Amino acid sequence: MPKQRGPLDEGKLDKVVAEARRASDERARGYREQALKLYPWVCGRCAREFTRANLSELTVHHRDHNHDHNPADGSNWELLCLYCHDNEHARLLEQLGPAKGQAGSASVATHQPFAALAGLLKKDS
Repeated sequence: MPKQRGPLDEGKLDKVVAEARRASDERARGYREQALKLYPWVCGRCAREFTRANLSELTVHHRDHNHDHNPADGSNWELLCLYCHDNEHARLLEQLGPAKGQAGSASVATHQPFAALAGLLKKDS
């Protein structure tokens, strides 16, 4: 049986979430800056070229999908535009299939809300 918990301390939760976001942003800033120095500002998939004006649309993709694996030589990174980056992650989800918990893997519904409808309709006739 689940352990009973007290009321949710939203202030504490907000602090934890804020700290996690700050740490994630800090980590990303570090490897993003490194990747932008190592590689030309070109999408590795569609070859779109970027300038300072649109550089925010160029992302760092982790080839092994592990955001904590950031070797200094950049061997786990590739620069992808926003669209190709989204496509790459969508392809990964498709490859993993429904057994890995993404959309479409929900259990099959067993409730049949209209199961007795035919009997009710016959009764009213």
